[in-house]
Amino acid sequence: MNIQYIRNCYGCGLCAIACPKRIINIELNNEGFYEPNITDITDCLDCGLCCEVCAYTHKELSLQCRTPKSYAAWSNDSIIRSECSSGGIGFELGRTLIGKGYHVCGVRYNTELARAEHYIATTIDELRPSIGSKYIQSYTINGFSSINRKQKYLVTGTPCQIDSFRRYIRKFHMEDNFLLMDFFCHGVPSMLMWRKYITDVEKKIGKLTYVSWRNKRTGWHDSWAMAIESEFNKKMPIGGNNDVLKYKREHFFYSRLSQGDNFYRLFLSDACLGKACYTDCKYKDLQSSADIRIGDLWGKTYSQNEEGVSAVLTFTSKGDELLKWCNCTLVEHPLEIVTEGQMKTCPQRGYIYNKAMAVLMDENATINDVASAIKLPLKLNNLMNILKHPSKLYSYIVNRMKKI
Repeated sequence: MNIQYIRNCYGCGLCAIACPKRIINIELNNEGFYEPNITDITDCLDCGLCCEVCAYTHKELSLQCRTPKSYAAWSNDSIIRSECSSGGIGFELGRTLIGKGYHVCGVRYNTELARAEHYIATTIDELRPSIGSKYIQSYTINGFSSINRKQKYLVTGTPCQIDSFRRYIRKFHMEDNFLLMDFFCHGVPSMLMWRKYITDVEKKIGKLTYVSWRNKRTGWHDSWAMAIESEFNKKMPIGGNNDVLKYKREHFFYSRLSQGDNFYRLFLSDACLGKACYTDCKYKDLQSSADIRIGDLWGKTYSQNEEGVSAVLTFTSKGDELLKWCNCTLVEHPLEIVTEGQMKTCPQRGYIYNKAMAVLMDENATINDVASAIKLPLKLNNLMNILKHPSKLYSYIVNRMKKI
C-alpha cells in the first residue's frame, strides 16, 4: 500500500517526510503542481505510512470541532500591522511562541528558485520573511524534514497541508509539541502561471529580489497589489553610520488588481487552480484540522478600517489559550461576522480552466496570452452568474445606468 498511483493531490509532501526509505520525491507535474513520485518502487516496504499521513486519501478531517471561537484581531504594534496582509496575527503568534522557546515552520519566498517554501525560524529576524501572504503553492520538503521531533513548533500552511501534518504528528505521538495554524484558502494556482508572470515582469525590471503579494500602500481594502523589487532598484540612504546604512527601497513594479494585474485576474477567476482545489477540498468555511485559522475579516463590520483586521477562528483550547498570549487586540464576534466574505464552497472548474491550462502549457505563450484567452469566457461566465441571481442583475443594471 503506497501512493504510487496518486496524482493531482494536495502536494503537501507529508508522504515523503513519513517514508522510512526516503524514496518519495515531490515534484511539479506537467500542469505546474506539486505531487509525489516514488523513485524506485522495488525499495518500497509497503508499510503504508505514506497513505496514513495523506489527507487526500481520507474523507474525514484529522480534527473534529463542532463550533470554533471567532474573533476580530490585530497586532498592537502598528509597524507589524502595516507590513502584514491583514491584522498581523500570524506574525504575532510566531513572535510570541519564539519567545517561549518554540521554533516556527513558516513560508517564505525564495527569489533564487522563484518559489514559496517552508523553512524553520528560530529568531524573530528569521521569522520576518514569513510576513505576508504567498498566493502560490509552497514546497514543503526542506522545512518539514528539518523539524526536530523533540522540539516545540508552530507550523503554518494551507488547510490541506495542516490536515496531513496533524496525521503525521499524531502517528508518531508528538502532537503535544505542536501548534498548527492554517488560513482561509482560496486555492493554489499553477506554478506555470507564476513563472510566466515573473518572466513578463523581469523583462521590464530585471531579476526579482523581493515580492509582496498583498501590499497596503493603497489601504487594506485595496491591497490586492503586487509590489516587486529587482536587482536594478535604486537604494537611497535614509540614515545610519559608516558601519550600518539603512536604505529606502523604491518599488519599480507595482501592479494593482484594479489596474488589471494578470496574476490576480487569473488567480481570483479560478482559472488555473490545482485540480484538488476544485474537486477534493474539504476545508472551506469552518472545516479545519488546525488549532487556529486566520484570514482577512472582510465584510461590513470593519469596512471603514484600512489598517487591516484579521479574522481568527480557534478550534482547540490550546489554540485559544495561545492566541491570548499575543501582543494583539481581540474582539469576539459571532461566526457570521468573522467569516463574512470568505469562500463557503469549492470553486467550479469548467471551460475557463480548460482554456487557461491549454495556453499555460504552451512554452511559447506569455502571461498576456493566458489572460487574453480567458477574457471572453470569463465575461460570459460572469454574465451568466448575474442572470441567475435577480439581486445581482438589478445591481448590474443600476451600475451600468450610472455610467451612461
